[in-house]
Amino acid sequence: MYKVIGGVKSRTLRVLWMLEELGEAYDHIDAAPRSEEALAYHPQGKIPALVVDGTTLTDSVAIMTYLADKHGKFTHPAGSLERAKQDALTQFIAEEFDNILWTAARHSFVLPEDKRVPEVKDSLRWEFERSQASLLDRMDEGGPFLMGDMMTLPDLLLAHCAGWAIGAKFPITQARVKTHMEMMRARPAFKRALQG
Repeated sequence: MYKVIGGVKSRTLRVLWMLEELGEAYDHIDAAPRSEEALAYHPQGKIPALVVDGTTLTDSVAIMTYLADKHGKFTHPAGSLERAKQDALTQFIAEEFDNILWTAARHSFVLPEDKRVPEVKDSLRWEFERSQASLLDRMDEGGPFLMGDMMTLPDLLLAHCAGWAIGAKFPITQARVKTHMEMMRARPAFKRALQG
């Protein structure tokens, strides 16, 4: 059985959601970053962490990729052109959505006060809106998911980032991105993951 360390108000939600979509059993330890519980599984207390057969994996996108590959769901086969497109889409979302939101969070409450530059958030919001427009060119027109009829890892990643954006007051300006987020977050597996 998998063990997931981290709270649902963090990137840990992505891992819990993936496990719920896969229908895999797991134990969940609700832990804050750098807490005693988190430090027991990672020397820097990073979350999320996933313990598999005594090995601790970190970094949410890497964990999601491992789970999708291991269970052969929500991913295209390694070495296929579809997988290359999927990986490019995953990297785009990680760079253009996740990193922007994380930088905003760092300058809001993560960094020590004397290291924060709150003014940077204006340019980050501008960049976030631009990234949404760029994403439209990458979205498949043939189905409800980012790559068409098949739900893949980038769908979960984008929906998590979009929800995070709303909480951080980064507007979702593209109707198609908003529709995708609402569809994904209405899934029963997402609602179960929120329960932790």
